[in-house]
Amino acid sequence: MVRISNSLVGFLNFLTLLISFPIIGAGLWFRLHAATECERFLQLPLLVLGGFLLVVSVLGLIGACCCVSFFMWLYLFVMFLLILAMIVFTIFAFVVTNKGVGEAVSGVGFKEYRLSDYSGWLQKRVENWETWRQIDGCLKDAQVCAGLEGLAGLQDSQFLAKNLSPLQSGCCKPPTFCGFQYKNATFWTDADCKLWSNDQGKLCYDCGSCKAGVLATLKSKWKVVSIFNIALLVLLIIVYSIGCCALRNNRAKMHGGYYPYAR
Repeated sequence: MVRISNSLVGFLNFLTLLISFPIIGAGLWFRLHAATECERFLQLPLLVLGGFLLVVSVLGLIGACCCVSFFMWLYLFVMFLLILAMIVFTIFAFVVTNKGVGEAVSGVGFKEYRLSDYSGWLQKRVENWETWRQIDGCLKDAQVCAGLEGLAGLQDSQFLAKNLSPLQSGCCKPPTFCGFQYKNATFWTDADCKLWSNDQGKLCYDCGSCKAGVLATLKSKWKVVSIFNIALLVLLIIVYSIGCCALRNNRAKMHGGYYPYAR
């Protein structure tokens, strides 16, 4: 008689097996056809995630559908490590993103962001040259500053009243404390800060304020991601519990026993 728990584990792992194929395919596509730095950055995470789902799904399918206890043990061990890693990651992410808020500036509609306001761990990540090169490529590919070109005809007071995003505030204009003279939304004069450039391909992408704007955006996005992360964690715990029941079913079948609570 087919156990309900084994059937559920088999069904769930069949779904994750199907999901793994397009993820791996996307990773391979980016590896072969990536045209930008941002696309090249995506290939490794996609391949690792897809490969992980593929291996775990195969372990779960063989363990549940073929009633092979050894594979179920491996499956549950990997699931336990995954649950533990997600708990640690969730706590760690809350800790490192807890610091850092935008600084309100008198007379302007947007906030200023300083890299020193964020946790030391995050500061080290964005200050690493290789890491920032990849982030910088993604920002330019996304054209985060393109929206300011439509504001080029505004007067000084009109532009300063605009509610800019953290990325636009940090990467697309010089920090207010630099004392630049406003000409239009994408051109400033009398620079005091060395990293700012009126070159539209450079702007303030290398400024600390841009890095702080990235971290501010990361912090705001993490609030949304954390909800999904917690929901996924609960789902994994449920699947792990069902897998434990399936393992008991396998052992009962192996020894010719019957555990009515393991259905």
